[in-house]
Amino acid sequence: MSQAPQTPFTPTTADAHTGEQPIHIVPRELSWLAFNERVLQEAADSNNPVVERMRFLGIFSNNMDEFFRVRVADVRRRILFPHLEYESSDDGVDDAQLLHDIQDKVFRLNKRFDKLYKEVSRELKANKISILTAHTDLSEDQSRWLKGYMKSEALPYICPIIVHAGMDLPALLSDDAFYLAVEMLSDDGVEHAVVEVPTKETSRFILLPNNARERQFLLLDDAMKHCLNDIFGAVFTYSEIRAYSFKMTRDAELNLGGDIDQSVLDKMSRGLRRRLTAEPVRLVYDQDMPQSMLDFLAKRLKFTSHDSIVPSGPYRNFRDFIGFPNVGGKSLEHRKLPAIRSAAFDSFDNALDAIAHEDILLYYPYHSFGYFTELLRQAAFDPRVQKITINIYRVAKNSRVLHSLCDAARNGKKVTVVVELQARFDEHNNIELSKQLESVGINVAFGIPTLKVHSKLCLIERKEGGQLKRYAHIGTGNFHEGNARIYTDYSYFTAHEEITREVAQVFEFIHRSYKPYQFNHLMVSPINCREKISQLIEDEIAAATAGKAASIHIKANNLCDNGIARLLCKASNAGVEVKMIVRGMCSLRTEDPGISDRIEVHSIVDQFLEHARVMIFGNQGDPLVYITSADLMKRNIEHRVEVGVPIYDRHLRRQILEIFDLQMKDNCKARRLDYNQTNPYVDLPGRRIRSQIAIHQYLSRIENQNRDTDFD
Repeated sequence: MSQAPQTPFTPTTADAHTGEQPIHIVPRELSWLAFNERVLQEAADSNNPVVERMRFLGIFSNNMDEFFRVRVADVRRRILFPHLEYESSDDGVDDAQLLHDIQDKVFRLNKRFDKLYKEVSRELKANKISILTAHTDLSEDQSRWLKGYMKSEALPYICPIIVHAGMDLPALLSDDAFYLAVEMLSDDGVEHAVVEVPTKETSRFILLPNNARERQFLLLDDAMKHCLNDIFGAVFTYSEIRAYSFKMTRDAELNLGGDIDQSVLDKMSRGLRRRLTAEPVRLVYDQDMPQSMLDFLAKRLKFTSHDSIVPSGPYRNFRDFIGFPNVGGKSLEHRKLPAIRSAAFDSFDNALDAIAHEDILLYYPYHSFGYFTELLRQAAFDPRVQKITINIYRVAKNSRVLHSLCDAARNGKKVTVVVELQARFDEHNNIELSKQLESVGINVAFGIPTLKVHSKLCLIERKEGGQLKRYAHIGTGNFHEGNARIYTDYSYFTAHEEITREVAQVFEFIHRSYKPYQFNHLMVSPINCREKISQLIEDEIAAATAGKAASIHIKANNLCDNGIARLLCKASNAGVEVKMIVRGMCSLRTEDPGISDRIEVHSIVDQFLEHARVMIFGNQGDPLVYITSADLMKRNIEHRVEVGVPIYDRHLRRQILEIFDLQMKDNCKARRLDYNQTNPYVDLPGRRIRSQIAIHQYLSRIENQNRDTDFD
């Protein structure tokens, strides 16, 4: 293989203690941008239904917002405060050069985004759906109708901020919203104003009165531009008025430092208030905005040379397009796959009896999340159930999970909920739900101050025949009904005595982290996770060195732990077959001659968001299979409470193995992570396999076979 091309810089990392060969790494920020480029590829894929393509543009935009709030803000802090230590920094990275490369990549992605928006809009128009781009597109009747609509539906929520000298404008703006920058010209000079586009109060997409030829939308921000005189004319006199959209992004770091006697809730509330006024790190603006207005805005928002000022198309907060409405035929969006019924659960009226009979594995969104909510509903009024313990990271609005927990408390069950207050961007919601849970008598705990509780555990204890029996759920995703319809995640249900005892020990650790704990089955961060993963990899290396078959197959959202990456390279060079599916960031640079050129890494972006984490070790023909809540990142292994569980049931193991194999064979939606992560599609010979569709067919067949077996 020829020498791999070099990126602007290729940081290396080596083990200072062992002196092992260093590996080249991809800075996680650039790897994350490569992931979001894969999302943009889905918007560009003409094989996708056109409404889905528009929604992928919304997903790309939403991802980019979070990227700047978290990743870019972190790089900026490292540049401004280089003397501090940061867990998030990669060894050998020049942060100033990295920020330059980020800005360059973002600029190129945004140009492609703008081009794709025009392309997708043309395809929508070909399907008789139009997004009108300016008030000149409106007929007189539509203009008249729009003014009436805005007066009743939007204007009551619009109050301009008049910009004046000495005003702290950044403190008045939110990065959860977007704005119009307005300029009013008169003989007396120029007056500036900022107006929030009220998408929380009214729809972003205004469906105009029926047109015989096509359905027509106007975006709320364009409608506001059309009605500028209605907004300002009653108060201001001007000869000309014009408006251009912009969006500001803040640093999302949440600092929980403070006095030791402050409660966790007080610290969180104070941290959230600090986030609301944190320094801006990005300004995205309509590229048609006059330079004088841009200069004025950047100065008022206090942007520096370390911040990103990005020109783009006329629309901000494109994340709203995730919910772009389909007013055309069913062919314009993905066909909804019907939820698959679980034969194991359906064979019993009582969900706990089903779990007592055998271990059960569900794979969302192919299976219904309703089995878990039904389990909690039944446990809430089962007189034999004495205790329910669960940890919550994110939950849906009007969550059935929370309703059942409250019902259980009202029925006299002892209910303990570990709420993670530091779930990023859900902090406020989790503070509020904590208060609601406590109000019905639920014991609410906030975990360990220095560790996020990210595990997906639920433990139900029931008195049976005078003995206490435990039932456990261990999963890869949150207890969130909404996510379970679009995220792929495993849920494992078991009454295995030793595993459920260890789940109880995890909850004990969360409450009393100072005590020593021993886990023989579970993989628990930060107690034994790194040690266990490292030993499993070393075991495969030993097998390969002895001339035996050896393999490591991993599915994760992110691989950014340099120690694990080095071990995987070592394993590959020892002859271990290393195959991985990594949806997001992957710091391990593949195709590096003599280091990682035999490691195969794919990434799948499709209708559902790939979220399950799986580790499979060959174990000389008797595979060891784990599902886990942890990604292969230092933060997940060392700074969070994460739990992985071995799958002992051979039928369930086989399902996971065959699903992984289907995904590695995907030649429709899989990309290969090459040396520079340029995202070439996987080109495999043979029939076309779109793994998400193939998995639905596979699980449907398995459940039908199980149902027939039970019937016989």
